[in-house]
This record gives sequence, structure tokens and C-alpha cells, in this order.
Amino acid sequence: MAKRGYHHGNLRQALVDAALALIEEKGPTGFTLSEAAKQAGVTPAAVYRHFAGREDLIAEAARQGYEIFADLMEYAYDKGKPSALASFEATGRAYLAFARKYPGHYVAMFESGVLINQSPDLALVAGRAMGVLEKAAATLTENIPEDRRPPSRMVSAHIWAMSHGVVELFGRGSPGQKSPFPPEDLLESGIGVYLRGLGLIQTDE
Repeated sequence: MAKRGYHHGNLRQALVDAALALIEEKGPTGFTLSEAAKQAGVTPAAVYRHFAGREDLIAEAARQGYEIFADLMEYAYDKGKPSALASFEATGRAYLAFARKYPGHYVAMFESGVLINQSPDLALVAGRAMGVLEKAAATLTENIPEDRRPPSRMVSAHIWAMSHGVVELFGRGSPGQKSPFPPEDLLESGIGVYLRGLGLIQTDE
């Protein structure tokens, strides 16, 4: 492939796309900037016109992932209305769907070691994504008496952790981690147990 150097039509995005493909193939630490440049069809020197280094490139991939993730979470939340419970459960399922459809972004966001506060833009969009689940938790728990109501941030963190655990163990096809139950069923039943403990779902007679 001929090197296109600085004349590449959209070099910045081409490098991000190359990084995402390499992350899926080799993991976030398994490739070099030179490999990303080669896959994008440009010289390694051209990379530095847009990114300070590999971590900066991965951070941009993570930022774009959070943008997609936040949009997906907001869509899931709105689709569940007017039921607060349906909206809450939908955001949990959206987490699993995102991890499956955008594995490169998911790894860049959660497994690359890139700090959310690395840049203001990354922190802003990550906060927007996390805020959807926190809003869903706040709406769902608002009728619990105040003296027994857990902080909405805690509830959302619990569900986030549960969703992440299901994804990591059973939702990404990891060797030796095959579950006898579909990941969606595991997540739904786990959320159900949690919400019953809070008194938000009636216990079966």
C-alpha cells in the first residue's frame, strides 16, 4: 500500500479505526503506533500531527466509545418509559449489547488503563453515560422512604458492576467461562434479586 502521509482525507479517524481493529485483535497494549499507522496507510510520523502517542490515540477511541455508549444508554432509558423499572432494566441490557457490538471501544474504555480524567472531553462524555444509569436509579428509588433509601449513585454503581461482571465473565466469549444461562438472563435475574432486596419488586408468593 502506498503511503499517503499528510494527504490522507481523514487521518485522525482512520488512525482511531485502525487502533480499534488492533485492540480487538491484540488488546490495548499489544500494538504500536507504527502498526496503527501502517494499517491506516500513512507514515508513522504522520500520527504525531494528531496524537501525542499511543495512549492519546486509545483515549480518543475510548472517548468515541463513551459517545456511542451514552447515546445507547439514553435510547434504552427513553424506550423503557413510562415505567421506571423498565427503563432501569433496559439500561442494564444496553451495557451488554454495547460490549458485544463494539468490542474495540469497550476494551479501550474499560481495559486499556486510560484514565477517564485524562482529558476534559473524555471525562464529560463518560459522565454523561454514567449519569443515565444514575438518573434511572434515582427515579426507580424515589418512592422508598428517605431514611431507607440508598443513594442513587450507589444503586447505579451496583448495577454497573453487575453488568460489567456478566459481560466480562459470560458476555464476550472468554475461554473457559461458558455459562449454562444466556448472559441476558443472568443479568435480568441478578437485577431482579437486587431490586427485590430493596423492596422495589414484590417477592413471589
